[in-house]
Amino acid sequence: MKVKIKKCIIIIRQKVDLKILIELPTWLGDCVMTTPSLSNLVNSESDISINLIGSKVSVDCLKNFSKVDKSLYLTRDFLLDIKNIRSLGHFDCFISYRGSLRSKLLGFFVKAKKRANYKKEKYINGHQVEKYNAFINNFFNLNKPPKGLVLFNTGQSEINTKLKKIGINPGAAYGSAKRWTKEGFFEVIIELAKNNKVLIFGSANEEKFFSDLINFKDSKNIENLAGKTNIQDLINEIADLDLFITGDSGPMHIAAAFKVPTVSIFGPTKYLETSQWKNAKSIIIKENLECQPCMKRECPLKHHNCMELIKSEKVIKKSLDILGKIEIN
Repeated sequence: MKVKIKKCIIIIRQKVDLKILIELPTWLGDCVMTTPSLSNLVNSESDISINLIGSKVSVDCLKNFSKVDKSLYLTRDFLLDIKNIRSLGHFDCFISYRGSLRSKLLGFFVKAKKRANYKKEKYINGHQVEKYNAFINNFFNLNKPPKGLVLFNTGQSEINTKLKKIGINPGAAYGSAKRWTKEGFFEVIIELAKNNKVLIFGSANEEKFFSDLINFKDSKNIENLAGKTNIQDLINEIADLDLFITGDSGPMHIAAAFKVPTVSIFGPTKYLETSQWKNAKSIIIKENLECQPCMKRECPLKHHNCMELIKSEKVIKKSLDILGKIEIN
């Protein structure tokens, strides 16, 4: 198989252009973690054209990436997706960062000379960034280590203030087990909003959680942006923060791309695999329980101790320590 892949690459590189169709991961955080491997791919070829397909979240996240020509949202209509993808024309390669059956079937209908799907059972060691990078290295016969995350800030934050800006991301799209306690977030926001501007981020689907979270206190220093930002707005706002407080989430990886000082609260997930990549200003807060990491969407033991035992005092102290080292421009 390796011999065939090498021969394919030699043939492709004789062409003037290398045209690649890439299916991105569905989740925002996974999408951000592909960017070091995509950068290595783009930088390995002088003439390359990339087309992106994926969820709206993932495509919007990377549509401004270098060498991206066209992008296409996938839908729930499989036949429509096939029609739309085939309308994009022929490709030298189709690579998918997904390994689902649907993705494999979709790839069968792509007009491409070579295809490959990411296989999580093959790439089991290291950070997720390293796994994605190994996938690209193997397919394109490269030998490049992953560097930093790459996102493009296309505009300034719309929130102007002379105070230090703190972003709070209480949500967890994957499941409730990854979310810290509501009471913990209440206490952190109350304390930090005394002398700082606090911006709350999240999706419109989490409206009930956020409405409860912000109605406890009327403060001019608290602004709710939940459900009010598209992906590019979210990138722009997070890039401008002085501090970000979050669980294991997609926005956490956006913050890492811009080296935003971050306090990350981890519970059931594998922090060695999905923590912020190459952000020296990152602090992880977690317990060390025998049941961690369970990788479940909801606590299977019904006590959720991996999050319940994390006290707000610890999060506040770590946050204030970071803020004390930051000077306002």
